[in-house]
Amino acid sequence: MIMPTFKTQLPLMARLWLGLGRLLGRVVLIVLVIGLLGWGSATAWWTWQHRGPVSAQEQVPAGEAAMTQDVIQTAVRIVDQHREGTRYLRDAHAKAHGCVKAQVQVLPELAQPLRQGVFSEPGKTWQALIRLSNGNAYPQFDSLRDARGMAIKLLDVPGRQLLDNRQQQHEQDFVMFSHPNFFVSDVAEYRQNVAAQADGKKVMAFFPTWDPRTWQVRHLFIALATLSPPPDSPTATTYFSVSPYKFGEANAKFRVMPDPGSCPAYTLPKQNHDLPNFLRGALKQQLSADRVPACFVLQIQRQDAHQYMPIEDTSIEWREQDAPFETVARITLPAQDFDTPALNLECDNLSFNPWFGIEAHRPIGGINRLRKAVYEAVSDYRHARNAAQ
Repeated sequence: MIMPTFKTQLPLMARLWLGLGRLLGRVVLIVLVIGLLGWGSATAWWTWQHRGPVSAQEQVPAGEAAMTQDVIQTAVRIVDQHREGTRYLRDAHAKAHGCVKAQVQVLPELAQPLRQGVFSEPGKTWQALIRLSNGNAYPQFDSLRDARGMAIKLLDVPGRQLLDNRQQQHEQDFVMFSHPNFFVSDVAEYRQNVAAQADGKKVMAFFPTWDPRTWQVRHLFIALATLSPPPDSPTATTYFSVSPYKFGEANAKFRVMPDPGSCPAYTLPKQNHDLPNFLRGALKQQLSADRVPACFVLQIQRQDAHQYMPIEDTSIEWREQDAPFETVARITLPAQDFDTPALNLECDNLSFNPWFGIEAHRPIGGINRLRKAVYEAVSDYRHARNAAQ
């Protein structure tokens, strides 16, 4: 019997590896084709489901009031979990970089259709307070990925307030954060998501069951995009209202963008991101140490109901190609000293709420209806306990 030599085995091994390579190539090709077909089908379905026209009126789902009460209980639980020593903090945006005085000037040449509510008098300057903050419910290091917030309170605003118990306040608040859309669509999703986060299940908040049909993968990506690296300064960030408001007879969202060209030229010294409160330091460096003001523009984006710009789903970004942003006012943060114990305590005790305002800018949509109840309940709970210390 003649035993096969290495030379006679080599062609057989080569043919075997070539066959396996061809099989693997076919498998990869099939998987790629299936993936492309799936992606194409999903894209077509998404486009078909998310197309205009949309309603310009609010549509309140059944059971929303009961779900809101569940959210209030969870929000109070978060406040209890994250109190700092004996002080009870906000359930979100707990850490402020500072509350600063500001002037908000309506554009002198504002077009007639944009003269609504607090923007109805071209050239008028409102005195305001602005709170700049991180988004987390716990005062963490500024270097961590997070959302950043801006809350504006216009002062001495005439007219009837939206809330009956606020008729002596004469305010108009605009509450924004640093991403154009939210990681939940409506109150039902918010209830499920915030309950999971309160239990320490941040990622699982987007995977409520083993059923893939309940997974909120798109919303998870929105949440990850929201948690962005820190800017060099709170004055270098763009802020969005996310949810819609009335703008006279129209519906609109708000945006605030840096406008350095309207202020004296300024270069912020390089910041040490390793410091836990470097964003407060950056704000203090510009306004208090270097005495240089910061400038922004306040813009609105009016709903076009013929495009897919829904008011009941805050996870949908209103695209600029469907409706551009229009500048209605300029914001100036003048040079000032804001970082003192007394002013910081006053800042901590301030309440900002999109429902603190007038009918011309009434908040609309499910998330804003939720805010009305939750903000009031949490604010009352927090202030009552802080006053008792």
